[in-house]
Amino acid sequence: MTAINPNIRFTEAALSFTKKMVEKDSGLGLRLSINKTGCSGYAYKVEVIKEMNLEDVTFEVSNGLKICVDSKWLHFFDGLRIDYVQEDDFGLKQTRLVFLNDHESSRCGCGKSFQIEKDEK
Repeated sequence: MTAINPNIRFTEAALSFTKKMVEKDSGLGLRLSINKTGCSGYAYKVEVIKEMNLEDVTFEVSNGLKICVDSKWLHFFDGLRIDYVQEDDFGLKQTRLVFLNDHESSRCGCGKSFQIEKDEK
């Protein structure tokens, strides 16, 4: 895994995928945040950004890729590990980022939303 800062790490596959996402959309970087949504309460939000949000915490990784983290959720991203997977389910190829976070207390059955035992915001 490549360290973005001591607390957020991307696998090489996830880093390569995010670089391609940003380049494809002619963005400045990638923003990580969390939305209250889904059947379990929260979901990760990943978006290519066209302009910087001054309230975000920004880190630069290899080849100038910028990763911005919503400062409101920065404490929750402490220790976050991000991977990229390619799956072939029933003949349908799917690709996605996978978030591994010790702050999650549980996940819904589909794996797209999660719960936080203690909402610290």
